[in-house]
Amino acid sequence: MDKVEQPTSEMKCDGPVDGVTKGQASPRTDLKSVPILEETIWKAVREGKSASLDCGGMSDLQEPGSASGEEVEGSETSDAIGLAVSPGSKGSWGANLQNGDGTPQESPQQNSDTSVTDPLQAPSLSLSDQLRLGRDDPSNLGLNVECRICGDKASGFHYGVHACEGCKGFFRRTIRMKLEYERCERACKVLKKSRNKCQYCRFQKCLALGMSHDAIRYGRMPEAEKKKLVAGLLAGENLKSSSGADLKTLAKHVNTAYLKNLNMTKKKARSILTGKTSCTAVCTQLLPFVIHDMDSLWQAENGLVWNQLNGAPPNKEIGVHVFYRCQCTTVETVRELTEFAKNIPGFVDLFLNDQVTLLKYGVHESIFAMLPSLMNKDGLLVANGKGFVTREFLRSLRKPFSEIMEPKFEFAVKFNALELDDSDLALFVAAIILCGDRPGLMNVKQVEQIQDGVLQALDQHLQVHHPDSSHLFPKLLQKMADLRQLVTENAQLVQMIKKTESETSLHPLLQEIYKDMY
Repeated sequence: MDKVEQPTSEMKCDGPVDGVTKGQASPRTDLKSVPILEETIWKAVREGKSASLDCGGMSDLQEPGSASGEEVEGSETSDAIGLAVSPGSKGSWGANLQNGDGTPQESPQQNSDTSVTDPLQAPSLSLSDQLRLGRDDPSNLGLNVECRICGDKASGFHYGVHACEGCKGFFRRTIRMKLEYERCERACKVLKKSRNKCQYCRFQKCLALGMSHDAIRYGRMPEAEKKKLVAGLLAGENLKSSSGADLKTLAKHVNTAYLKNLNMTKKKARSILTGKTSCTAVCTQLLPFVIHDMDSLWQAENGLVWNQLNGAPPNKEIGVHVFYRCQCTTVETVRELTEFAKNIPGFVDLFLNDQVTLLKYGVHESIFAMLPSLMNKDGLLVANGKGFVTREFLRSLRKPFSEIMEPKFEFAVKFNALELDDSDLALFVAAIILCGDRPGLMNVKQVEQIQDGVLQALDQHLQVHHPDSSHLFPKLLQKMADLRQLVTENAQLVQMIKKTESETSLHPLLQEIYKDMY
């Protein structure tokens, strides 16, 4: 492999980087067209089509307070967020702001002469809104989410459970005011019309269903819990198997959905990283631009890799900027994973509540499973393969920003040793999304049945395509447990960034994903 000559002797990679050369500047997007683009996006949303902005929807990472002392829905920021340069990312993210009642906000009016869009003001779609895109009439599909406590219409995911505004407020008041109710032994039914009759039984039901003011937990996954997770997944092998033909059809369907919705496949990424493209010498300018120091990063931001980041403050320090850019790519990959999930057989038949829950808990594990495809030991591809960020440069950032990507590189080295291809990854990611042990699921059995089919298809697929790797399937089940640990540790790190870095900002979709997560 030919070693890439770096422009400066101060920054060095650990080793050679295959197939990576400096790129040519790509034409910039005319930023004056942004307001028109935004109007087009909102029209597409109203028509039920996918849409995304170049960047937007950021909000302050610091937790806002309420002047009245009452909790305002949506004001709580996340306690953690998984950040990485995500596979399949184009440097874009979806538009995502909602009103308090869950309906999309109207796009703010902008001056047509404005050349930069403020990302703090850009709209964005929640997970549930993204799941509804492309449906003819969601109201007729029986997907209304009920409050787990009383059966009323749920307004959101509150304190770890899908609940209505009434039960959310009741639980909040009970906890904050440390109320103690007169004990009741009648085990009263808590229904919409009778929920106010017995406060003791109502509160006990809240606790029994998992409502907690301190829903986020951190720390290493206990070894016993990890073994239990793997054992539970392996138990699926003992269930009644589908026919081989059915499993083959399922595998083909999932693979097609994966290739259709994930922009950067492993096949494409590895061809770029190894320099084994089918292009002639004319295409060498399409090979990735190496980002190895601050100067090369700003060159990349000025058109060599990305279009100019709309609204990104140019004077922010390098670590904060990289943190910001990571979120852009992460949110775009969440959108792609959402579209992929909607094409997994059986997924859209689930309650919308369960679809949201599965994505909420599964997207970052999925992202970290796909990320190794973009990595070698020296760095990773970004911006759909147009850029290559060196591992050494990421290490050179000041702490804590230097610690974000290093665990992902360490995981990638071991994961890439399994030599999976896109068809393997498609089924593996589908199995991650369809884990039936996610907190707050309404129909666990239905989710487990769908995942069992995917796991059986994965097992059969591996036997056919990796006949010499007899233990590959149980190894992948262990990787599912490892990915949960990776997400937990990443959450710890970003929790520290939240507390210590006042200039960092957080995208609202990522707040939604990590709010009340564990």
